Amino acid sequence: MEVNPKRVAVELQTAIEDDGQKEYNTVRGTGHLYQKETMDVLTYRETTEDGSTINNMLSIHTDKVTVKRTGLVSMHQQFCEKQTSENVFQHPHGNIHMETFTNAINYQTLSGQQNGRLTIDYTVKLNGQDEREHQLRLTIRHKEDSQ
Repeated sequence: MEVNPKRVAVELQTAIEDDGQKEYNTVRGTGHLYQKETMDVLTYRETTEDGSTINNMLSIHTDKVTVKRTGLVSMHQQFCEKQTSENVFQHPHGNIHMETFTNAINYQTLSGQQNGRLTIDYTVKLNGQDEREHQLRLTIRHKEDSQ
């Protein structure tokens, strides 16, 4: 088990398809990756356009991913393959009930010269509205301590 975290560069891309329209979002940052025998834990900070901070922690298992966000927004979401999960996304403008069905999770851990990659395909219903298709793509790269 590795206790010392690796300094990593993080790129999180999301794609949302809603009634034929696609919306894309990309977040880049620097974080720490803790690699354990049964899971990897990634922590990183996200800075919004208005300068607010959101702390992110992802616990990544082979068939399950847990995302915890705190700060400007707050949520605790679980993705389990072929299962539905529910959570509340807390936002400064109000709370949003989320019902998520996870279609697939694919994870390749960061190693040697190989980037870490996490892909999650899922659908979401916000406050009981029609479901929308989502895809999350996370790339984790080694980052030199001098940067």
